[in-house]
Formats: sequence, C-alpha cells, structure tokens
Amino acid sequence: MVNFSEAQEKLKKYREDNERKSKEVLELWDSSVKHKINQLGNDRYLVLEQVLIAACDCNRIDVAKACLQMLLNKFPDSLRVRRLAITILEAEEKYDEALESLDKLIKADETNAQTRRHKVAILKAKCQISEAIKELVEYLKKFMVDQEGWQELSNLYLLEGEYAKSAYCMEEMILHNSQNHLYHQRNADIRYTQGGAENLELARAHYSYAILLNPNNVRALYGLYLTARSLMSSQKNNQTKKNTFKKIATLSLKRVEHIYSEKRQLNKKDQLFELETLMGWLHLSLN
Repeated sequence: MVNFSEAQEKLKKYREDNERKSKEVLELWDSSVKHKINQLGNDRYLVLEQVLIAACDCNRIDVAKACLQMLLNKFPDSLRVRRLAITILEAEEKYDEALESLDKLIKADETNAQTRRHKVAILKAKCQISEAIKELVEYLKKFMVDQEGWQELSNLYLLEGEYAKSAYCMEEMILHNSQNHLYHQRNADIRYTQGGAENLELARAHYSYAILLNPNNVRALYGLYLTARSLMSSQKNNQTKKNTFKKIATLSLKRVEHIYSEKRQLNKKDQLFELETLMGWLHLSLN
C-alpha cells in the first residue's frame, strides 16, 4: 500500500508529465488520498479535478460526482468546474444534456476554445459527423492556428468522403509546419486516394518531400512506389516520363527492401544477444 506522501508525489508527477493514468490515479485515491484530501492544501482542487477525469475514464461515476460536489462547494460559478460537470454527463452518455450545457457556456464566452472543441467531440461521439464539421469550421474561423483542429477536420472530411476538402486541411497544416514529414505523407495519401493525373502528381511531390525530410519513412516510400506505378500506366504521359516514373518506382522499392533487410539483421543480432545472455546465466547456474 502506498503511503499518503508517496501518493501525493505520484499524482503530482502524473499532472506535470501530462499523463492521465486513470486506473493508477483511482487506485491512489481509494488507497491513500480519499480520506486525507484536506491535508493537500490548495493542491486538493487539482487532485479532485485529476481524480474526476480518471473516474470518468473508468466509469466510476460515483467518484466523479463526489469530486464535482467538492469543487462546486468551493467554486460554484467556475466555468472550468461546469465543464467538468459536462464531462460527467458525457461519460454517462447523456449527450443531449451535455450539448445543451455546452451551448450555454459558449454563449457566456465565445472565445473559449476548449468548450467549442468539447462540443465537436460530443457531436462526433453521437456520429453526427456533418454537424461536427460545421461546428469545427466555425471554430477554425476564430482559431485558425490550431493545428489539431485542422487535423481533426481533415479526418472528419475523410469520414464523409470529402477528399478535396480533407486535402485542403492538410495543406493548412503544412503551412503551419512545413518540415513535418507526416503532414506531407498524409496529404500525399489523400491525393493518391483521390486519383487523377493532377492529384497523382501532387501525391508524388509530397511523398518525395516526406522522404527528403525522413528517408526512413517506409509508408512514404511505398506510397511513392504506388504513385509512380500509377503514373507509368497513364496515357497522358509520354515515354520519357514513363521511364522516369519507372526509375522512381524501382528506387523506392529497393529502399523499402533495404530498410526491412536492415531490420531483420538487427532482430537477428538482438536474438543472438539474448541467446548468449541466457547461455551465460545457464553456465553460472551450473557452476
């Protein structure tokens, strides 16, 4: 059993490292913290919030509501505490009540990004994808530099089969961070899925740049191989271009094979090291 001081330090470390660890948090709460919460001083409110979120994750609604009540006693008019109450409604799958409460919070403070993002998450949980898209578009009109928002909008458009709009969102993300190879790879994936000569050329360009940024990006390498093969079969390209695409496809595939070959060799070395270690232990035990 963990003593009170150790539990306090562990909870603090989880918060500082931005780790939820919901199961561990609840175990510490039940075993050490619950009956000594007032001994934490002002940190008790941070712990109550931490435990409330963990309880929602683990479907311990009774614990979450007990923490919420203690927070409401101290901060009855806090928007942050009201958002936590909505989190409990969400955990109980009372989505309509949660959305109604969120709309009230948005009217009270339209500049609160977290509240708007929470509403998008609930709409998505209800499988109301088109409504989630509308809400997220309105959100991004006010918070245009939110890269996670653009990424989520891209994913939502993919669910609806809106590939052109999804690719536009990825281009916005590339504008924010052009050196992220995963953004270029994702944009290329979408362009390749769209098909057509123009989109395939864009896919080739973005796959190539992703490989330039990270030569070990196997997905981008294989995507470049598939794109080059598709361009080879296009009737719009002359023989010179087709030969170029053939070279690109060949080089990409060779690079993929080389990476997997190196990986297999490393695995063999690791297995050999483990075997030698086991043999050493066996030799010591026999002696």
